[in-house]
This record gives sequence, C-alpha cells and structure tokens, in this order.
Amino acid sequence: MAPLSFTPSHAVLFFLLFLSVCSSSPFAVTAAAVPGPARAIRNGSGFSRIYAFGDSFTDIGNTNDSLWPFSFGHAHQLPYGSTFGRPTGRYSDGRLVVDFLAAALSLPSPPPYLHPAGAMNSSAGANFAVAGSTAIDHSFFVRNNLSLDIIQQSLGTQLAWFERLMAERGCGGRRHRRLPAACTAEMESALFWVGEIGVNDNAYIVGSRVSPDQVQELVLDSVTRFLEALLSKGAKYMVVQGHPLSGCLPLTLSLVPAGDHRDDLACSASQNRRSAAFNVLLQSRLDDLRRRHPRAIISYADYAAAHRAVMKNPKAFGFREPFKTCCGSGGGPFNFDLFATCATPAVTTACPDPRRYINWDGAHLTEAMYKVLADMFIRRGYCRPSFSFLLSSKQRGV
Repeated sequence: MAPLSFTPSHAVLFFLLFLSVCSSSPFAVTAAAVPGPARAIRNGSGFSRIYAFGDSFTDIGNTNDSLWPFSFGHAHQLPYGSTFGRPTGRYSDGRLVVDFLAAALSLPSPPPYLHPAGAMNSSAGANFAVAGSTAIDHSFFVRNNLSLDIIQQSLGTQLAWFERLMAERGCGGRRHRRLPAACTAEMESALFWVGEIGVNDNAYIVGSRVSPDQVQELVLDSVTRFLEALLSKGAKYMVVQGHPLSGCLPLTLSLVPAGDHRDDLACSASQNRRSAAFNVLLQSRLDDLRRRHPRAIISYADYAAAHRAVMKNPKAFGFREPFKTCCGSGGGPFNFDLFATCATPAVTTACPDPRRYINWDGAHLTEAMYKVLADMFIRRGYCRPSFSFLLSSKQRGV
C-alpha cells in the first residue's frame, strides 16, 4: 500500500496493522477437509507440488502471533478461522487464494515451511510466505531507523528457506546428492506462486522522510532479484501477483485524511493510483525476465483488475458489503476501529454470514472473496499469459 499522510503516531498504528501475524495453529487444509466445492482442473494439471511466497495474503502459518501484543496480534483466536470452526493460521475466516489454487490442481495446500509438520511433508511443496514480510531486506529499515524489531523476514529470508529445503532434498548446497536431471525435474514439476509483496515495505516508511518512490524502486529490485534467483535455479512455471486495490480496504479508508479524493469505486484515489503505478512497473520487470528466460512461463496475476471487477459490481459476485468489515467494530460505513479489531476482547464475534462480505478484518479479505479471486485468476483470464496457457504448457512439457 502507498504511504498515507499521517502523523508519526499513525505511522506506527498503520505499520502494526499490516504487519500482523498469523497463529501457529494446525494448518493442514486440503480440498477434502474444507467446506464448499473445489473445482479441480480437468485432465490433471501435471504439477506435483506448489511453492508459495509472499506475506499475510498467502501465509498459512509461518508467523507467530506471540510477537504481536497490539491490535492485530490475535489471529490465533476465533473469530479467525470461523468458517473452519477453528483458527488455522490464515488471516481470514477460512481459505486463501493459495488454498483454492491447490484444490484446483488436486494438490494439498503447501504446508508452512516453519511448522514442524510442514518440514516432514515437504514432498507436497512448501509455503514460505510470512505475514508482515517485506520485499526489501530488513537491514534497509534498520539503517533508516525504521525498524520496530518485530518482523525481520523478507523475500531474501524466504529464498534462503527455499534453498535450505532444496539442499535437504539433495539439490544444491553441500549435501547435493541427487543427479542434476532429478533436481531439474523436481523444479519443473512445481508451480511457483509468488503472492503480492511490498505493501509492508510502504507501511514501514509512513511518517518518515524516506521517499515512497525510493522504496517502490527498491521493492521492484528486490522482487526482480528474487524471481531471477528462482528462475536461475530451474523454476519454469511461475505466477506472480500484482498489488490489490489497497485504496479500497477499510483500514485505508478509515485513516486517509478527510479531504482524500475518492475514485469511481468510492475508494481512495491516491492509494489506488500508487497500486496501479507499481503494477505497471512490475509487469515491465516481468517482461524483462521473460526475455532472459524464454523457456519459463511467467504469468502475471492481475490482482488489481480482479479486485476492481468485484468492487465495480459486488452483487454479481454475491457480496452485499463491499466496504464494511465482517470482523470488526465501530459500526459506520467500514465497521472498523483500529483499537478494537478482530479477536480482541472487544470483538469476539464476526458477522453472521462472511460470504456476503469482501473484507474480513479491515486489512485482509474473506474466504468468499479469496475464492472469487482464485477463480478469476485460474478460469476467468485475469492472468497474463492465461493460467490455462500455463497449464497446457506444463501438460505438453513446453
């Protein structure tokens, strides 16, 4: 999300909100274990595992809520996970996009890398995403005196975890035991899903003198280096998400100045413009990577366009509340109070039907919205090149 015009105290609150952490509760969720239908890809996908990266929009249990005493540090408690009947380590009432992706590919959800059971089940892939993770290395924020010394993980951390996992599996590092062909085959059998990343980097600098444009460029550089590293290691099939419409989140709308201009969706125009600018630059970086790695299929998941389509006509997708928070407090148009957020003592229940809400806790979305987004990425053409092209390429061995 783009920086907002707040006081330094607002900066801390905004930062804390976006760098909230998930619980370390049991995480395993498969298509057979969760409510609701999961339409599988016909004739199989050809993928044997998923490796996922990103932040709280993708994390299913790598973070520890004990690090967060404030505001959004209660995700280990109901109502989080209420659609499951228990908290699951996801920052929602239920499944995330990556869960629906796995179900569509007839695969288990990739287990969180840091969870003990995840390490034992690495053959199913792994989820390295961390709520609060940044794209830029943590050292940048330390040097600029912007660190609260809470969440230190970045894309570099997630890459190191992936490298360690592959070394443990005999591919790379000192313990390289398998033949190169076997390691290449394993990399090419995997789908690499890179969830949105970079929102937290902007949250760190709110109220500081660090230039938003500088951070945007550093985020793009970090993402590019990360993707280049995966591609150089043999990743062949990859989906990279852009940023959502951060200006449509209840958090943003409750904190922007009163005179902030609204766009045609009734969202913060300034924040959505910055999201759009980032996405344009990200796509340019992906084009460069495609030229350098012509054998790889690198698909861009247009999060903002999918988000916009839903916000433009929410009723067509089954939503009654496009702005109001399902698990929140305070009433009004957003039902969001930064000092009484989901699962705090003041908010022990959520809305009776999350399926009718887009927003779960003010910063993250409901399972119903994630399900719609996943369907738009997988089946409705909101990936470029399309997800069906990626699948057919995999099935043909291209």
